Amino acid sequence: MAATPDLEDLPGIGPATAEKLQENGYDSYQSIAVASPGELSNTADVGESSAHDIIQAAREAADIGGFETGTDVLERRERIGKLEWLVPEIDEMLGGGVETQSITEVYGEFGAGKSQITHQLVINVQLPSDHGGLEGRAIFVDSEDTFRPERIDEMVRGLPEDAIEAALEQREIEGSAGDEAAMEELVQSFLDKIHVAKAFNSNHQILLAEKAKEIAKEYEDDEFPVRLLCIDSLTAHFRAEYVGRGELANRQQKLNKHLHDIDRVGNLYNAAVVVTNQVQSNPDAFFGDPTKPIGGNILGHKSTFRLYLRKSKGNKRIVKLVDAPNLPDGEGVMRVEGAGLKPE
Repeated sequence: MAATPDLEDLPGIGPATAEKLQENGYDSYQSIAVASPGELSNTADVGESSAHDIIQAAREAADIGGFETGTDVLERRERIGKLEWLVPEIDEMLGGGVETQSITEVYGEFGAGKSQITHQLVINVQLPSDHGGLEGRAIFVDSEDTFRPERIDEMVRGLPEDAIEAALEQREIEGSAGDEAAMEELVQSFLDKIHVAKAFNSNHQILLAEKAKEIAKEYEDDEFPVRLLCIDSLTAHFRAEYVGRGELANRQQKLNKHLHDIDRVGNLYNAAVVVTNQVQSNPDAFFGDPTKPIGGNILGHKSTFRLYLRKSKGNKRIVKLVDAPNLPDGEGVMRVEGAGLKPE
């Protein structure tokens, strides 16, 4: 692999170091600038002091890492996209939908519909912006064998008719919502823009998060750039592999690094990050719901938005906004149908 000449312009980086950095996904000043010295030291096989100097030089070259005015922050936030669920009550509660450059966590018990949400969002993200989408592709990390192409087929066909017509026009597919040949081609085009990988253990899951950054980089200038990273479920492997109080510190440390990796994908490529999470019983709760999400404070602090999903009558589900930096707590109701997520 040829080394990128730009990386060699940084002090302390020669051809061999540049190649190592490239192979591990550090292929721009920006990706190096947001790394930690320890991380870069291990990757490039250089001392921590040298890694610190490289990072500082990358920050200056990329012009990031310093203070900025509130106006600058506002301008940057105007780039943030909103990915709609296409359930008005939920989208209103979320201030317009799932934000890019943020981690949104959806937690709930088995069968609450967490995977249904991820399936719906990997479809919705591909829609034109005036139909609630972000005109981008999705990456789906599957740790519980939940991804089903057949479900994508049902949900694409279950989209509102105007959204289907817009998607057909967007992809230059001749036909209409009632045309079976056109619909088959449309479903296939949606599936083609979902990059799925099954995670076999926590180490593999961490590796896939790094791979996700490579895919986002590859499609950065594509007609459909990566605009969504889904992990279903974030905590399943960590929970199974790190059992007992003695393993808790190791688990949390590893989970923390993983969260920073996926957050970096969202920030560098203006993508929404949606993770599902399992729950456990909280025996200390005498009042209210006795369930609490796995992952402790590390996940609680790293998730920008936290949604609690619980079952109601029949196919109804209650979505509760538990935490958000700029929104009040709230609840919304939706239905999970064969055709996807629908208003009550």
